[in-house]
Formats: sequence, structure tokens, C-alpha cells
Amino acid sequence: MFIYGHRFIKSESFYHVESIDSIQNTPPSSTLFVEFDESSLDIIEHIRANQMIFSLSVKNITEIIYASELGASFIVVNKDLAKTAQDIANNYLFDAKILVHIDNENEIENIALIGIDGVIFSNAIIKTVS
Repeated sequence: MFIYGHRFIKSESFYHVESIDSIQNTPPSSTLFVEFDESSLDIIEHIRANQMIFSLSVKNITEIIYASELGASFIVVNKDLAKTAQDIANNYLFDAKILVHIDNENEIENIALIGIDGVIFSNAIIKTVS
């Protein structure tokens, strides 16, 4: 199980970008975090063209499919969508890992029991500016 942002476990950070310009303010070889929306497609295309690692935060099943097709390394979902997202990822053999956004370490056990790839705490996501 992947765990990002837990106080006991050293892990990489994800850099939340809202524009192509803000990508320049991230460290080299960092994992970018993008909230999926039709308005973010230009950012995603830029990331893909430059072969950067990125995660997409999604809100529904259709966006899970889009995230995989767009080449996201990580697909971030809320707890309510977690089991469905993982089932879809397993069924279609996604390369992307499913991460559940959590706020409390007590949630790790329940997420592990339903077989989700990993969790991400808010402090693992660093907001960047343009």
C-alpha cells in the first residue's frame, strides 16, 4: 500500500498545478497534481507532451476512465468512490494507481481492507503558484 504524506513515513510530495506556468515553480522530476476538469485539458496535454509524472483528482467513474486514458500515474478519489475506482482499475488493468484522499490516519485500515492501492494526506499536496 502506498502512503503519501503520513508523519511517520517519508514520501514524495505532489505539486498541485493550476496552469502551465505554475509547472515551472515545481522541482525537477516532481509528481504533478491536477484536478480533472475540461478546463485543465491544456495543462494535462502539456504534461503529457513533456513526459512528466502526474496525478489526476477525479469525481466520478467517467473521469476515472479519462484519467487512465490520459496517462495519469495516480488517480485520486474520495472515500465514497474508492472501491468502485479500484475495481475498475483492476478490471481494465490500469497502469495508474488508485489513491484515496484522507485526513485521518485511522482511515488507513479501512482503505487497506477494501484493497485500495494507497492513500494520500492533504499535506502531501503542495500548492504551487504561477
